[in-house]
Amino acid sequence: QVQLVESGGGLVQAGGSLRLSCAASGIIFSTYTMGWYRQAPGKQRELVASITSGGSTNHADSVKGRFTISRDNAKNTVYLQMNSLKPEDTAVYYCRAVWSRDYWGQGTQVTVSS
Repeated sequence: QVQLVESGGGLVQAGGSLRLSCAASGIIFSTYTMGWYRQAPGKQRELVASITSGGSTNHADSVKGRFTISRDNAKNTVYLQMNSLKPEDTAVYYCRAVWSRDYWGQGTQVTVSS
């Protein structure tokens, strides 16, 4: 059974930091491209950042210089370090694993107060 379990969300003031984690089980983690997506109320889900099995990263323009995606294949975990948070970063953040199949986590709420 495949599971992607996000953690690390919460309430933070603008300018603060959070680190999201997504622990994967039931997949050969090292072969998957991992991504973080977010969905704010009334908006479409959007890509925040992704990292390939080889470690190549891609970050949305809106988070470049503030967020960093990384992975630890030994721990089957992908991270999203979020610095200089803004109220517009408020959303539910989802983890996604893509390779031969496509899996999503349940999401973790991030709320940034002004």
